[in-house]
Amino acid sequence: MSRNLKAMIGPSILNSDLSRLYEESQKLLDNGADYLHLDVMDGHFVPNLTLGHPVVKCLRNKIKDVFFETHMMVSKPEQWIVPMADAGVNQYTFHIEPVDNVEEVCRKIKENGMKVGLAIKPGTPVAEVDKYISISDMVLIMTVEPGFGGQKFMQDQMTKVKYLRDQYPLLNIEVDGGVGPSTISCCAEAGANMIVSGTAVIGAADQAATIRTLRDTVQQAINKR
Repeated sequence: MSRNLKAMIGPSILNSDLSRLYEESQKLLDNGADYLHLDVMDGHFVPNLTLGHPVVKCLRNKIKDVFFETHMMVSKPEQWIVPMADAGVNQYTFHIEPVDNVEEVCRKIKENGMKVGLAIKPGTPVAEVDKYISISDMVLIMTVEPGFGGQKFMQDQMTKVKYLRDQYPLLNIEVDGGVGPSTISCCAEAGANMIVSGTAVIGAADQAATIRTLRDTVQQAINKR
């Protein structure tokens, strides 16, 4: 059954030259990226501030048919559902930690035509997201503390990935943080199929080869299941 899963690589643009956001994004896509992972931070949920829906909309106006995932590292994810839908986002991934009514946020996301992604920080038990699987399209397991790029990969988070893969063979499971050629094998073996990689891809001498390595490693693991 798990062979219906697809290995997908979604580079994070957080570590790219944001003054050249379109050019950097198009370069990633030309080099084989399957989707774009857009990090949105509000300076409250995480101590950093990045792009918002106006920037996403400008990017969508130039990149028409690519899957956009926004990773909403914000205190009030419900506040940005409509603006992000209007900006052309395909999947709205939000952290459950600051949310009182996860079901309601999921409902609003779907009402606005987007897929639902549920994200948890390293310190959040996987059981906290387990109860919402039936109303989500994907779960993101953070492998660093959210908010900054370039952190060291937390291998102990693979137990969460493995648990979800064992329980939900066809669930899209994403990992984000410190993921690159040196850490992709343990992500793939644990069961992740959607891979966010920022620094390792953006800074690679050969982006296409790096993306290919990540995808091939994950697809091989899927094929073995």
